[in-house]
Amino acid sequence: MPFFRMIPQRHESVGASRTSSGPDVWAALRRFTTARIALGRAGGSSRTQTLLEFRLAHAQARDAVGKDFDADSVEQQLRGAGIQTTRLSTEAPSRALFLRRPDLGRRLSDASRQWLIENRPIWGNRHLAVIVSNGLSSLAAETQAAPTLAGLLPLLKEAGWTIFPVFIVPFARVKLQDEIGALLGARHALALLGERPGLGSPDSLGAYFTYQPGPERTDADRNCVSNIRAQGLPPEQAGTKLARLLVQSQEQSCSGIQLKEASATTARLPSA
Repeated sequence: MPFFRMIPQRHESVGASRTSSGPDVWAALRRFTTARIALGRAGGSSRTQTLLEFRLAHAQARDAVGKDFDADSVEQQLRGAGIQTTRLSTEAPSRALFLRRPDLGRRLSDASRQWLIENRPIWGNRHLAVIVSNGLSSLAAETQAAPTLAGLLPLLKEAGWTIFPVFIVPFARVKLQDEIGALLGARHALALLGERPGLGSPDSLGAYFTYQPGPERTDADRNCVSNIRAQGLPPEQAGTKLARLLVQSQEQSCSGIQLKEASATTARLPSA
């Protein structure tokens, strides 16, 4: 039987910083994305730096889900921008129950429902009802909601839209917009909620809107603008995009999968 001599081969650690053979060739690519690419390895294992960064991102995501919602801070930011607000509550009395029972976040509490019905005549008929909630990331709602609305609402008002006071509702799910919108008789309902945190994006806000909201509406009737944050779609740009989509929804009398989005170059914000 022939004898084969095993010659050790030199394997370079892809993505690892190298001093003897030159710089990390992946560094230039990683500058353009926060995605976890070109992580490199140390032998057959992940690099210590890679593992520490992963654990940090995971901890930040968990903290975003578990963080108490500072509704007072959101209210102060909105009022500082000249936006009226009011508070409502869902059937979820606590964060723990909200996470275990998503259905409770889709319904108003009895007290809030009754209060909304009694106050509807004061506001009269308006075009848009806006809900802000922590959803699955309190950090996202606290940092992105106010600047998004500060960019959105003036554009809609210039287009002739009338808007209810912004409803700040802790522990809400997207579907809550249908109940609130239907109770108020709003033409559109918009919900801004913290999205489920990803690794590296614990502060991402999602914006969902529905034309003629009601209990029969499903996710197919909604449009979503997601990843609203400085490292994704900046809040000011998100406000402009939402304004354009909402006006197009008004023009086409629909939302969700039926809405045909015009390009940013041809879309405009006409009067309502």
